[in-house]
Amino acid sequence: MIFDTKVAILVLDDLAIWQKLNVTAFLATGIAAAAPEAMGEPYEDALGREHARLLGQPMMILAAGTGSLRRAYQQAIERNLTRAVYVRAMFSTGHDAANRAAFKAEPADAPDLVGVALRGPKKDVDKATKGASLHP
Repeated sequence: MIFDTKVAILVLDDLAIWQKLNVTAFLATGIAAAAPEAMGEPYEDALGREHARLLGQPMMILAAGTGSLRRAYQQAIERNLTRAVYVRAMFSTGHDAANRAAFKAEPADAPDLVGVALRGPKKDVDKATKGASLHP
């Protein structure tokens, strides 16, 4: 299937594995919440039990250095892409309100990003993620 949009999640390459997984999970939920039209139908098993819907298109998980993260973030703003963000300070918070406060306290043009997720036209997402590579 061909999609008009693309989803990319960029994660700082030098994080601990648990941090990379945590950031990726949170960012994926941000994109899913911002794009309910991109959600697939509920899954049903062979016994008819219903399971949660998943995003209906692939997500590219990319490893990025600090410079690539900042570039993707700036490009996402300039291109008005849907974006979800995760900053280093959020590792030390314990709930959503604290996460939002931690992000708001960051410098608006240079937050200490450890992850950013983007969704939008394929061409724009590709330009924003230039320099990042598929996560190993």
